[in-house]
Amino acid sequence: MGVRFAFTGGREGWGRLLLTAVGVGLGVALLLLTAAIPNVLEKRDERAAARMLFTYTDREVSKGDNTLLAADATTTYREESVGGALLQPEGSRAPVPVGVDKLPGAGEMVVSPALKELLGSDEGKLLRDRLRYRVVGTIADTGLIGPAELLFYAGGEGLVLDPENSIVVRIDKFGSEDDGSSDSPLDPVLLLMVLVVFVVLLTPVAIFIAAAVRFGGERRDRRLAALRLIGSDSRMTRRIATGEALAGAVLGLCFGAGFFLIGRQLAADIELFEISVFPDYLNPSLGLAALVAVAVPAAAVLVTMLALRGVVIEPLGVVRTARPARRRLWWRLLLPLGGLAMLYPMIGNGRDNGEFNEYLVTGGVLLLLIGVTALLPWAVEVVVARLGSGSVSWQLAIRRLQLSSGTAARMVNGIAVAVAGAIALQMLFTGAEGEYTEYTKNDLTRAQMQFTVPEDVPLASAVGKFTETKGVRQVIAYSEGYVGERRKDSQLFSSVTVGDCASLREVATLPSCRDGDVFAIKGAADDDATAKLVELGRPLYLDPSDSGLPRSTEAAWTLPKDLKQAQPRMDPTGIERGGFLITPSALPAHAAPAVTGQLYLKLDESVPDVRDLVRNTAARIDPLVEPSLWASSQRSDEYENIRVGLFVGASCVLLLIGASLLVSQLEQLRERRKLLSALVAFGTRRRTLTMSVLWQTAVPVGLGLTLAAVVGITLGTVLLKMSDIPVSVDWMSVLSMTGVGALVVMGVTLLSLPPLVRMMRPEGLRTE
Repeated sequence: MGVRFAFTGGREGWGRLLLTAVGVGLGVALLLLTAAIPNVLEKRDERAAARMLFTYTDREVSKGDNTLLAADATTTYREESVGGALLQPEGSRAPVPVGVDKLPGAGEMVVSPALKELLGSDEGKLLRDRLRYRVVGTIADTGLIGPAELLFYAGGEGLVLDPENSIVVRIDKFGSEDDGSSDSPLDPVLLLMVLVVFVVLLTPVAIFIAAAVRFGGERRDRRLAALRLIGSDSRMTRRIATGEALAGAVLGLCFGAGFFLIGRQLAADIELFEISVFPDYLNPSLGLAALVAVAVPAAAVLVTMLALRGVVIEPLGVVRTARPARRRLWWRLLLPLGGLAMLYPMIGNGRDNGEFNEYLVTGGVLLLLIGVTALLPWAVEVVVARLGSGSVSWQLAIRRLQLSSGTAARMVNGIAVAVAGAIALQMLFTGAEGEYTEYTKNDLTRAQMQFTVPEDVPLASAVGKFTETKGVRQVIAYSEGYVGERRKDSQLFSSVTVGDCASLREVATLPSCRDGDVFAIKGAADDDATAKLVELGRPLYLDPSDSGLPRSTEAAWTLPKDLKQAQPRMDPTGIERGGFLITPSALPAHAAPAVTGQLYLKLDESVPDVRDLVRNTAARIDPLVEPSLWASSQRSDEYENIRVGLFVGASCVLLLIGASLLVSQLEQLRERRKLLSALVAFGTRRRTLTMSVLWQTAVPVGLGLTLAAVVGITLGTVLLKMSDIPVSVDWMSVLSMTGVGALVVMGVTLLSLPPLVRMMRPEGLRTE
């Protein structure tokens, strides 16, 4: 009978059922998306492993009809990675990458669809100048990690296998024989982050689903009172209400599956934080999908039964219309206190004192967040009971909140929980950032990029090309290497820097300098070998080798008698460089191959795309050598992956919050349509009613965000103490998180104003 009421209740019933189904469906769609994450990660890893050039094995591949030489040619374009490789077949049966029909010839390349589109657009002009190959084909989806991936395979020419240099490798197949993954467990603090991220992102979803199944609660209770009048008892009435809620939840499951399938098809056109997926990646785990299918209807039944516990439905009406009893605080405090009690035993664990108990972490964080939903109705009731005087719109809003504070709190619960979780995560990620960030000593005021000159390219030629590049202010050029006292197995090592006088003055303080001088740096930090090598008084060897390793250049070199002394200074890399400084003419010709050219480039950042102009110059010198971009710090890959995953998940949850709040707001307005029409019919100005609706949103939102800030800071403090990280509160982040939550709610409220204006008409008093 409850199911029939849901589907045969006329236009009113259909409207209520549709709103419930949409609200539940949005939550179900996000739950199904979450259930598909394991499959997404697995598929992406499989695609990446299937096209690897490096096999992670010690098996040596001999040249044959089935081999090819491959070199990684990955580059960067406007801060976005462009994957690539040069492929040179050594026989007719050379392997072909996944997704490619045949190997491209010399001067040709096959590209991903996204790269082809970029190269054909005005945005890709600089990249076209770098990848000067003729496009002869497109890489199929099976060879790509995602639809937005930028990838190319170009035909190589003149590639040479060098045992001492791993840039070029010989392979007889693509793909890794070992996935290259480490068996070591994830860092405990990173595992804690993963657990908290999942709990924080999924809890608002569950709360929205629970709120959606209670849409139309007041009208439902009046219908149930009519059932009591014609003879149903209280147990039968509750079963009918449960059936009605179950119908909405099941229809919501269907809607959710539809929303998920629509979003799944649109996934190929969406890229978040440089991550894109193919639709076939988004296949939820069967077990998790079944859990969602069972849990959502069960939750609908449970929420309905709990909601009816505090309502006395009699044949002549619903007691809820009388002044409700004041909410009690004591049991509401038990939830956050229980959460703190579960987390307390793990305080101080950090990264070195064992794993965090995942069940205690999940349960503790969940109780703290759910505590927000328990405390918020009490806080709204207590505050609005003391408000009243003010403008007409204010009084209308406050009186409405006094009569239905629970409904107002339910609307804000989800956003409050999301903000509380976001504040806690922001504190945890900010506090732990230093633990997973390596700070470099690079002096970014003297250079911003570095380029290693290939062995077959004269240093002067490379310097000239970069000097002519637009946006390059200065090129500091050195040839760098090492010197030892023996040809093989040296015990003393010192650095050698070759450059003109202007460049040498960037790394040391020189008394005077002219071409032909040689200097020994005296007093550099952590450099005891230089003085000992000077005292030996015998020939030294540049680029000494170790026994059993491939032969190096091992060039003999004798220190000049007029060796000069130099004082150390910080070089562009931020260290005190020791060793020997040699001007170009003082280096013997036979020793030139023993040193490697290094260029340090100072850029004019005001020139548009100056970094890509530098990369284009580097590609003309050697397409396999990518200049490195200096940064003040580098983050751990695992930490960065979790951080990006959080941003992607938070974006999806934020969209759900906005859509669900809009549905909830429309449901509230629909419930009060006749009341609004009556007020307008009696002469109330529409502006007054509009302001009253805004006040009804602003008051619970303000209370909810305040409570969320308190709970979020508390949870963040506990998580930092668990991670053994000093507690600090970034108040700007707290304000930004609460501000985002407020903007979402205010945006939804503004979107609901047009329907509100349409409802504020006397015609709304008509009834069926």
